[in-house]
Amino acid sequence: MLDNFQRKLRRESQLWRDEGLISASQYQQLADRYQFNNLEAAARDRSTMTAVMTGSILLTLGIITFVAANWLGWSRDVKFIIMMSLFMATTITGFYTWRQAAIGIPEGKKPKRSQRLLGEGLLILAAMVFGATIALMADVFNINGSTPELFFAWGFGVLVMAYSLSLNSLGILGIILIQIGYWTGIGDLRYSANDWNWATLVIRHMPLLSWVLFVPLAYFCRSRWIFAIAAFIFASSLQLNLDPLPLSSLSDAAPWVASFAFTLPPALFWSYDDLLFPTINYRLFQPLARDLALIAFGLAFYILSFRWLWQTSGYNFSSSTTNMNIFMNRPIIDLGILSGLAVLQWLFLVRQRNNPIRREAVFNLPLIVTFLGFTAIVPFWHQAINPIDDLGVFAFNVLFTVLAWGLIREGLKFNDRRSFWGGMLLLTLQVISRVLEYDTELLLKSLVFVMCGSALISAGLWFERRVGSNSKSSGNAKSS
Repeated sequence: MLDNFQRKLRRESQLWRDEGLISASQYQQLADRYQFNNLEAAARDRSTMTAVMTGSILLTLGIITFVAANWLGWSRDVKFIIMMSLFMATTITGFYTWRQAAIGIPEGKKPKRSQRLLGEGLLILAAMVFGATIALMADVFNINGSTPELFFAWGFGVLVMAYSLSLNSLGILGIILIQIGYWTGIGDLRYSANDWNWATLVIRHMPLLSWVLFVPLAYFCRSRWIFAIAAFIFASSLQLNLDPLPLSSLSDAAPWVASFAFTLPPALFWSYDDLLFPTINYRLFQPLARDLALIAFGLAFYILSFRWLWQTSGYNFSSSTTNMNIFMNRPIIDLGILSGLAVLQWLFLVRQRNNPIRREAVFNLPLIVTFLGFTAIVPFWHQAINPIDDLGVFAFNVLFTVLAWGLIREGLKFNDRRSFWGGMLLLTLQVISRVLEYDTELLLKSLVFVMCGSALISAGLWFERRVGSNSKSSGNAKSS
């Protein structure tokens, strides 16, 4: 995209120079600033990279075909040597190419983007070869392993490469491989409670592992993507491992399960502070963590606002055997460690109250504590003390409305389109969900859809006019 901009600017500036709109010295200043002389070199680098990558793909296919054709005729030792040699050769070549581009060889020249991409591509290819090597070596040496074990071993190996090189692509690839192993093994977790192996331990403790392994990787790679993916994996795996729904007597979940499941993610995200790490002196991911906390609140309030989740019949929860099964099947260790981390973060947050961030102007600490308190207490009260079906539904509908209105206020206060439209969409979603959930006439549904559409259009036009007038007034104030 930048290269295309430079080409267009060079063509236009040449026309301006020929038409006399700018002088030759001004054209030269533009050429020096936007590096017009490097465009041909960049095109040459791209052409070279395309040729090398195409040739590398064909070379790799040729090697794979050759290995497949002679695989059955080779001995075990030959197979091992060939696969390890292929992995090592790909890794070393990719690392050397990527490292050359990173340090700028030769000195005095800028690192070549094509060379860096080529090296990174070879390292990704090495990660793929690593997985194939694990699978083939397991077959050669008759090692019986499950699909989750294969992907976990593969993913953890790629994760080590990502930590060593601080590469976003390898980090995301490693996380994806680990998640494939998790999703292929989560279905068997409830039916194999007594079958213990290392893959089962990884699945059971995925919420804790995702926080411990993936969040530091985001700092190594300085990647907001990896941090967001790590947060999503933590929250989703926590819900799957706890399995808190529905909030009824038909569920085998203990009363505290739903409280932890829906409270722990937003509590950790909102209180997250990069300064908790002793070697970090800047806030890189705290704003993103606050956004994720509001998303977690929104999802929790929306899910718990449905009536069928609260319906009870013959309320009953008391059995020592059931309690033992619950403690065996739930990640108690994860909840203890992560809850302790959340308490530590909140204590640190209270100490940092003298330096609030912009978002706290609307979503202040008392409001967030209120959200957390209702999310923790209401499901526990419903399951452990006394069923409150309609009251619980009403409470979370009110919380959902307060969250949406808070986002709208934030958007109006700071002229933030993302917050404003997020709040408007949440309100619209709530109204439409309640109309569709309850038995209403088609005429009323049609009226609600028309009113929601009209309200969105009117609010959007009004908000854009307001933002435009504010920007004009601030521009006039600066000029005066």
